[in-house]
Order: sequence, then C-alpha cells, then structure tokens
Amino acid sequence: MTLNFSDVAASVSIAVPTHLDAFAATVVVDRPTLLIDPSRVALQYRALKAGLGHADIHYAVKANPTREVISTLVSLGSHFDAASRGEIELCLSLGAHPEHISFGNTVKRASDIAFAHGAGIDLFAADAEVELDKIAAHAPGTQVYIRLIVETSEADWPLSRKFGCDRNMALALLDHARMIGLRPVGFSFHVGSQTRKSSMWGVTLDVMAGIWHAAVEAGHDLSVLNIGGGFPAFYGEAIEAPTAYAAGVMAQVTARFGHVARVIAEPGRGLVAEAGLIVAECLLVSRKSARDVHRWVYLDIGRFSGLAETEGEAIRYEFVTPRDGDAVGPCIMAGPSCDSADVLYEKRPVMLPMSLQAGDRVLIRNTGAYTSAYSSVGFNGFPPLDVVVI
Repeated sequence: MTLNFSDVAASVSIAVPTHLDAFAATVVVDRPTLLIDPSRVALQYRALKAGLGHADIHYAVKANPTREVISTLVSLGSHFDAASRGEIELCLSLGAHPEHISFGNTVKRASDIAFAHGAGIDLFAADAEVELDKIAAHAPGTQVYIRLIVETSEADWPLSRKFGCDRNMALALLDHARMIGLRPVGFSFHVGSQTRKSSMWGVTLDVMAGIWHAAVEAGHDLSVLNIGGGFPAFYGEAIEAPTAYAAGVMAQVTARFGHVARVIAEPGRGLVAEAGLIVAECLLVSRKSARDVHRWVYLDIGRFSGLAETEGEAIRYEFVTPRDGDAVGPCIMAGPSCDSADVLYEKRPVMLPMSLQAGDRVLIRNTGAYTSAYSSVGFNGFPPLDVVVI
C-alpha cells in the first residue's frame, strides 16, 4: 500500500506539519503501522518537567514500551513506573538505574518481588495486607507506599475499583507495614486517564490530602506522594498546554499537602500519545440498507489490533484522509475482524468525507499511547500493529 497524495499537510487539523506528517507522506506499508517520533517524546518530557518542578517523572512504561522511547527517556533523566518484571528488565537493559524505578503494580508475583529486590529496586506499591506480607518476605526492609482508591473522578476514562483502598484500610496498612519491618513512606493515587483540565484534580486532591494529614497525625513520617497519571493528550477537545497543566496540578498539591520531600508523577499518555501516528487503510464503505442514515467504514485496524481504547468510546481519535475538504457525513467505524465487538465508534458517529472509499489511506492522530502495547495477540489472523521509529 503506497501513499500517493500530496495534500495531506493541508488537510490535517494542526497548524504546522510535523516530522510525523512528513514521514507519513512517503512511507510505504503493507499493514497498519504506528509511526513513533522520539524527539516529540523528549519535547513533551521537557514541557511536563518544567511545570512539575521538583516532582520526579516516573514514566508509565505500559503506555508505550518501545525501546527507543525508553532509551530517550533514560537519556533525559526520567524515572520509571514498572508494572511487571518484564518492564523492569526492559528499563534496566536500557540504562535506567534501579533507584529510579518503582514497582507500581499492587498485584505482584512473589518471585518478581524477589527479582526486583535483587536488582536493587527499593520502592514498591501495595493496597492489601497480604501484598505487604509478600513484600516483607521477598524484599525485606524496602520502602512501600499505599495506593488509595479514587471514587470521584472527572476524567474521560475513570479508573475502576480494581486498585486502591479506602482511608481506614490505608491507615491500618501503614501500621502493618511498619510492624513487619517495611518502611511505609507515603501514598499513591490516580485521578483517572485523560483528565483534560488541571482544575479537575481538585476534588480528588481534597480527599487524598485528608488521608495524608490523618496519617501524619497518627505518627507516620511520610515523605513520598505519588500523584499518578492522568496527564492528557490532544484528541480533538481542548486541553491545557503541558507545562501550564503540570504547574496547575503542582500548585494544587502544594496548597493541600504543603511541601512534600518527594513527589512522583506517572505520565504515560501525556508523554507519548502525541508522538505517534497510525497509518491505516479503509477496507470498505457500506450501508446496511437503503434507509441507513449512517455509512459503515471498516478499517484494517480495530479494537483487537491497537485501538482497544475505543472501548466505551472514551478515547476519540482524530482521522485524516486524502479526501478531507470534501462534504462530510456521519459514519460508524469498525475494525476488520469477524467479531461483532470490533466496533470503534457507533454511539457518537464520526464525520468523514462522503467521497471516502475502499483503498484510501487513513491516518490516525496522536496514537502513541496504548496502541502497540495492546496489539500483540494477532487475533483472527490479523497481524499485530507494526511500529516504525523515525
């Protein structure tokens, strides 16, 4: 499949063509392909760091584990939030220091805890007494922070009740950790993915600060506050610029918690989403009947091959075609697999050119986060999303 239209730059929804646009205009691919620009990751890292001030960035590796992305961040001095032994090994293999890696998953295999401890990692997350017992047994004397549940969120993608514990349990877990020889140093939480405005953090921070101060009053010497992720990417709806956003969050943190010796932020999407662009193809444009108001547009990429975040239509990607500028109409978008769940957008149809047809190339913007990481199965025989680093 060869790209053969020169007017892409004029049709895109940004003011200035990017390195990704220029590369996409000439690249030849034969399957859905994610283009990644590490220089854009570096730009975003510096912008977020400028707003976060003394807070350490622990990049959420799960967002995009491409080796060049990790290597770029290591060179910039980034720290890392790892959720598995595999992610820890990846970061270490590319030069990350063990003291710059936190094992942030609250559900860990005992042998992986032992591996991490042996590799020099000294900061672990937990939200249950049994997990603390595992850490004490396999990483004795290490630092732990307790993950708090967030029950009120204004994020586009609020996190479920899978992670975290409530106030009373959190305070009890600090006591338990100290009793079994661990060093309880603080709390973590996550406001929810794609929290588009820094002001949306306020309600969550109020609750978290109340728990923090209660723990201090109970005699715990807390030094670590992990504010998690939530830093947004641009998907067509206005968001604050990264430096202003990060500074706005930190101002609220300081106002509620005072000076905390070590603040950790875990951007994933906010660091890498805008560094990626998927090159895809339209396979079919059809209607189900002559009465059908909406066209169905089938792409060669779907929920099982990289676009898992269209679940619930929470993340709404932007699409660029060679026919932008023609009259548009509403479309239901779907992937190529023989699974009825492989529908991307139906509740809120996407407006695409009426002239769109099979064989047209479709560029999907700001897809650097949670696409290649979700597309490793090869379901229905369709290959996983290819990745090209430019």
